[in-house]
Amino acid sequence: MATNFKPHLPIIDISPLLVKCDDPDMMDDTGVAEVVRKLDRACRDVGFFYVIGHGISESLMRKVKEMTHRFFELPYEEKLKIKITPAAGYSCCFLWRIINGVELHRGYQKIGVNYTSGKQDFHEAIDCYREFKQGKYGETGKVLEGLNQWPDNSQEYKGLMDEYIKLCTDLSRNILRGISLALGGSPYEFEGEMVGDPFWVMRIIGYPGVNQENVIGCGAHTDYGLLTLINQDDDKTALQVKNLAGDWVSAIPIPGSFICNIGDMLKILSNGVYESTLHRVINNAPLYRVCIAFFYETNFDAMVEPLEIFKEKYPGDKRSQVPKRVVYGEHLVNKVQTTFANLLEYS
Repeated sequence: MATNFKPHLPIIDISPLLVKCDDPDMMDDTGVAEVVRKLDRACRDVGFFYVIGHGISESLMRKVKEMTHRFFELPYEEKLKIKITPAAGYSCCFLWRIINGVELHRGYQKIGVNYTSGKQDFHEAIDCYREFKQGKYGETGKVLEGLNQWPDNSQEYKGLMDEYIKLCTDLSRNILRGISLALGGSPYEFEGEMVGDPFWVMRIIGYPGVNQENVIGCGAHTDYGLLTLINQDDDKTALQVKNLAGDWVSAIPIPGSFICNIGDMLKILSNGVYESTLHRVINNAPLYRVCIAFFYETNFDAMVEPLEIFKEKYPGDKRSQVPKRVVYGEHLVNKVQTTFANLLEYS
């Protein structure tokens, strides 16, 4: 793929990895070995990279963004029909949602409600989570039970996103097989009891155009999950990544690519060998920008701690302190409820 700029982030064609993704001896293939080498370098140096050769059609990626633009162009009153609504003061609406199996933490979030590190973000979003049976995750999972919300009369959008989520799930699993090899393990270290039944989160985000500089669309943060796939508009540069030198560099869009980054859970599992990287969104353009962020996670109820194989291989020499253990679902729910408190305050 031709580009007329020098990107600040590595570009990795993972197609050799996908061809051999189900072969336990995939590292015997020279093409796979080269992909693994590049993944290791990218995860150690910056924690972000472009993914090409991923097998998801550019037309599907583009259609997802087009339909997302259409949703955010709807009148505000239409978008509010699927809003995340605190129960307090909304008893009739709350009862309807419970009867229809729709959870309050899923749905549309208006501009100015989301906060990052205590500061207000300038974006709107639809929050989605993997759907699961009531009671599957006990008391911890109760706040996320229910169905995702989609616009009225938009089965096309829901069907498109269902297909897209499945493809992103498969892609994430295969990238993690390469990352597992890059760390010196088998292809399957991040499966089984830890990631054999992966949870996922998806944020469909809209950043309004602005007529001034340095409006924070989303403040500096690391992703708290395992692996993130970012599908962003091709014609607007807004995502910025903090490199090892401490400089903010722009993740300039490359059509047909995903931007992939590692999250806090992968940092823990790798015993700190791979560091989750600060990033932010600053939309300085007058044009509306959309981004679909897919977060591939561990099992909801997984006890996340450094894997034994990586503790043995990498006993020290870490850039920062690694938490001893975290229950992923509890970690996620804590984050969700923090946002939910802001929704309650601003409703």
